[in-house]
Amino acid sequence: MTTNTTTMTRDVKSLIIGSGFAGLGMAIQLKRRGDDDFAILERANDVGGTWRDNDYPGAACDVPSHLYSFSFRPNPDWSRVYSPGPEIQAYLRACAKDEGLLGHIHFGADMQDASWDESSRRWRVSTPLGLFTAQFLITGTGHLADERFPSVPGIETFTGDKFHSARWDHSTSLEGKRIGVVGTGASAIQVIPELARTSAELVVFQRTPAYVIPRVERSYTEGEKRLFRRDPSAISALRSDLFWTGENNYAQRRGVPQYLEAARSMALGHLAAQITDPELREVLTPDYEPGCKRLLISNTYYPALQAETTTVEASALDRIEGSRVVAASGAGYELDVLVFATGFEATEPPFAALVHGRDGLNLSEHWKSGMQAHDSVTVSGFPNMFVLNGPNTSLGHNSIVYIIESQVNYVLGAIDHADALDIEILEPSSRAEEAYVEQIQAAAQGTVWIDGGCKSWYVDERSGRLTLIWPDFGFAFRDANGTFKPGGYLSTARSGELAGV
Repeated sequence: MTTNTTTMTRDVKSLIIGSGFAGLGMAIQLKRRGDDDFAILERANDVGGTWRDNDYPGAACDVPSHLYSFSFRPNPDWSRVYSPGPEIQAYLRACAKDEGLLGHIHFGADMQDASWDESSRRWRVSTPLGLFTAQFLITGTGHLADERFPSVPGIETFTGDKFHSARWDHSTSLEGKRIGVVGTGASAIQVIPELARTSAELVVFQRTPAYVIPRVERSYTEGEKRLFRRDPSAISALRSDLFWTGENNYAQRRGVPQYLEAARSMALGHLAAQITDPELREVLTPDYEPGCKRLLISNTYYPALQAETTTVEASALDRIEGSRVVAASGAGYELDVLVFATGFEATEPPFAALVHGRDGLNLSEHWKSGMQAHDSVTVSGFPNMFVLNGPNTSLGHNSIVYIIESQVNYVLGAIDHADALDIEILEPSSRAEEAYVEQIQAAAQGTVWIDGGCKSWYVDERSGRLTLIWPDFGFAFRDANGTFKPGGYLSTARSGELAGV
């Protein structure tokens, strides 16, 4: 896909930021109902978001593909239960093309500033391509948009190649190299087995061990694919089975003892079956509750750690001295390549610093104690703004696409409400936002994310609040936030009259 380089000023009803699952899902539903008055701003040169950026070796989804896809755009041709990243990226490209979205997308249009203009009652968004104005601003940047590097003394002195897993340097030859991987999370456990096959030496820097369970994986047969093509209800039935199987796992996160023990037994049994060295097994055994950090799935991670050329360094990366990399334990390693699988700026998303609401209020300042939003989608002081896949929307047990679809329906309902009543400005009251946040934090108490004995990206370090995860079943999110509810909103009609609570 090509980049539009024409400088322009354009006004639309709805302006969508990002073209991953959230942005495309929102745009598809607008388009399908005949609303063409929207634009999508994409900073890169292709759609796909996370699946465009994360093209490291071994990248794949850890949610079954028939659930990790739009319910309104089923794909009968998924190759496997858990599809590889390039296949998901191809699906998203097809969504954009087949749904007629390419004419609405402006590539190379990084949002440089988004400010609410009270006089015109519109959002003004600056990009390298020019100015966009809109009645509604819909952000779909997600939690995995901006990579995070650890603060490591001497990192700039490293004499070899270094890059983040989300910005893989495919020009770097890894064959026969001494490679260090920093991190043991969801990306790391996929890339480590790939690197173990080609590296001369592989050092894995593990700050905290993860719970890893078996990956029940297989390819779909041609017969199954034919059935899915001929009978779409077969996909719906499979999707339903996958969803409710995932919902059953929420009890683990709620801290229900028997479910916690079942998860622990599965993970530790997998560890015992694959790691024969008792000392290594001890190093890889977590000391917190399952689900406190993301529960990982892999059949190849533990075998890769037992390879003769692999060293598990059971401490964090402490400092770098040229080609020598030193762990917190004091152990030093001479390396040629450093791969940082260290996650993303999830709790403090960089896009928030670029957004200014009423009276210049900065979104990152509003979120200085952690992200929050009324009904997990709108923010007081930021009129006509909707945040998709933002505060308290992640799931540790099910598909984020289900949550995104719920939020899209909420936004459509809000737009319909505004149109029906000739409302120009829609904004939650601060009271409604705070009341919702209090409910969320009350619900979070007793979950493994708060009481599980670990430090995770789900909890904001500044406040200790659970800001990323939805602390309930997935279906409960849709029940609560899948339909727009005008109560709690302030609204201004085109006549200028203010109404609401």
